[in-house]
Amino acid sequence: MKSLKDILVDGSFSMDKEDLLCYGYDASGIDMAPAAVVWPKSTMDICKLMQFAWQNDIKVIPRGAGTGLTGGAVPVADSILLSFEKMNNILEIDTRNLNVVVEPGVINGDLQRALGQERYFYPPDPASLNTCTIGGNVAENAGGPRALKYGVTRDYVMQIEAVLPDGKLIQTGVRTKKSVVGYDLTRLLVGSEGTLAVITKIRLKVLPMPESVITILSAFGSLEQAGKAVSRIIADGIIPATMELMDRMTLIAVNKYKNIGFPEDIEAMLLIEIDGNSRAIQADADKVANICNGFQGKVKIAEDPASRELLWEARRAVSPALYKISPTKINEDVVVPVTKVSELLTGLQGISEAHSVPIACFGHAGDGNIHVNIMTDKNDKKKYEEAEKLVRKVFKLTLDLGGSISGEHGIGLTKSKYIDMELNSINLDIMRGIKRLFDTKDILNPGKIFPGTDVH
Repeated sequence: MKSLKDILVDGSFSMDKEDLLCYGYDASGIDMAPAAVVWPKSTMDICKLMQFAWQNDIKVIPRGAGTGLTGGAVPVADSILLSFEKMNNILEIDTRNLNVVVEPGVINGDLQRALGQERYFYPPDPASLNTCTIGGNVAENAGGPRALKYGVTRDYVMQIEAVLPDGKLIQTGVRTKKSVVGYDLTRLLVGSEGTLAVITKIRLKVLPMPESVITILSAFGSLEQAGKAVSRIIADGIIPATMELMDRMTLIAVNKYKNIGFPEDIEAMLLIEIDGNSRAIQADADKVANICNGFQGKVKIAEDPASRELLWEARRAVSPALYKISPTKINEDVVVPVTKVSELLTGLQGISEAHSVPIACFGHAGDGNIHVNIMTDKNDKKKYEEAEKLVRKVFKLTLDLGGSISGEHGIGLTKSKYIDMELNSINLDIMRGIKRLFDTKDILNPGKIFPGTDVH
């Protein structure tokens, strides 16, 4: 039987213990060392590797930057971890046709900066944009603050080049704005969490930068009032580029982490951005300020780019900042209709108070996507078990409000046991059938999304 040495050049793979440990986990905190780590440099490298894995029944786990929070990039025993950090080239920037072509290892923030030099931008902007990769974003259908106005990753993926589990190469999608030829395999691959094919090249839509941006901060005395303000802004026909929420616990954590100076005697803060034509957005900004004032919100305007960037630096620091107030957090990313945001926030507050477990909330309030952080301590077994029990309560509240248990983090390992709360057996059987059609041997990222498979 061939070995990796027969199909890959030296330096493109490793079985050293140190490398196996470094690539054996992601941001979920789950870990399992693979048997080998491979760093491909080309599509052909991946074709060769997948042919080898298929012939020898070896599991392969694709990995971007490991920023995923649901364990989607965690290896299984005796598997090959496929890391894309050496496939990180921006291959084409075509501003005339408003698209770019990238390899999967390109960092989201690097693409943003390259486009910014041309006065264009790529809208999906996860909080981890300076670390996460485009390939990982596609695998998880990542969103971000701008999703409210501009949509999520799937709205920008035009074409995908990918390698099937048996090593065959496929191309999906088109480079034109329209096409209805056959099934939409591109959208099927977006959000499939690396379980159907290995993505090797991506064509993305991009947009011209807006002429101007206004950033508004509004502080509220209650979560309910903040949630109602969000709903009213949307109902009044104003679609901000972003509308982010941070609750009191989150603000305290950010102050400890970054010394920003956010007020801590409030219950919630909204960070709202309006972009577009300078004259038009000023009128919208005035309307937003009036709406927030109507719900007892205290409004401030970020008056210069440096102030605006400081606010966004604080927002992107929220997730690590929460560790300043608790050693462990169970992070869920539920989403509800925007008209139900206020009910979700007050319901979460009720769960927290009823069980005496702190819950910190922040996230993309404008599209109903709230990051729910159950604060606990993994080293205290009893406390952690109590906190874990609240996950199901959070999901039930979300589903009762017409929502979904994951807005952008995916299912991976951590949410697989809850997936049947949202999807019935018919839907799950269809999805498992699609997985079998692509991967009859179940070698590509096995054990993810669907319950009942031991990851070890």
